Amino acid sequence: YWAYKNNIPVFCPSITDGSIGDMIYFHSYKNPGLIVDIAADIRGMNDQALSAKKTGMIILGGGLAKHHTCNANLMRNGADYSVFINTAQEFDGSDAGARPDEAISWGKIKINAKPVKLYAEATLVFPLIVASTFARVVEEEKKKTQDQTKQE
Repeated sequence: YWAYKNNIPVFCPSITDGSIGDMIYFHSYKNPGLIVDIAADIRGMNDQALSAKKTGMIILGGGLAKHHTCNANLMRNGADYSVFINTAQEFDGSDAGARPDEAISWGKIKINAKPVKLYAEATLVFPLIVASTFARVVEEEKKKTQDQTKQE
């Protein structure tokens, strides 16, 4: 809802994976006209990365979302900023377990970036990170505005 209201694109390159893909398939016979254009999603993600002055990735978990986000940044010679938060380890060969230096080797993160991988449960630590960074900055800006208004 908020993404729509604020004109924020939402991409889902994995939408046809699993049961929902089956449901789209069956629905398309009963109600022709539904179009799920995965190619448009990939183009949208990659074009957004290519047109950005700088990009940053905050990736919670791993797998397909991590792969596509990093891959879009590959198209622009790497993300400027990167934070991976998950519990995955490198030894099992999973995408989630891959460390930032692996993404740097592919050109998905810029070589001069200072990426971070936090080994933690994302649903636990991400709200704490937001509260101590982004939310704090917003609150400080609100306070400055209120103080300026009182002085006027």
